Amino acid sequence: MHIYGLKACDNCRAAVKALDGAVLVDIREAPLQAAQIQAFYAAFGEALINRRSTTWRNLTDDERALEPAALIAAHPTVMKRPVIEATDGALTLGWTAEVRAGYGL
Repeated sequence: MHIYGLKACDNCRAAVKALDGAVLVDIREAPLQAAQIQAFYAAFGEALINRRSTTWRNLTDDERALEPAALIAAHPTVMKRPVIEATDGALTLGWTAEVRAGYGL
């Protein structure tokens, strides 16, 4: 199981701690491949972009107008996190009570 996020993110750290065998992939240190970004966007649509983040608020209008894949490639911290990829390839977004329940927590 892979958890895509940031090592400084509280939700990402909580997910890693709660999910046995999960590996955190820090998207600053290991940038996502274009195919991964596209797969995440296909699964979550606009919800993948965190429009309440500090990163989003600091973007210019031109940067905000970028396609989501280009935006996340240029500014990985604008991605809502964590994105959890289960061993069967299933994807979940965030660390909400609903997501935790889906993992039996």
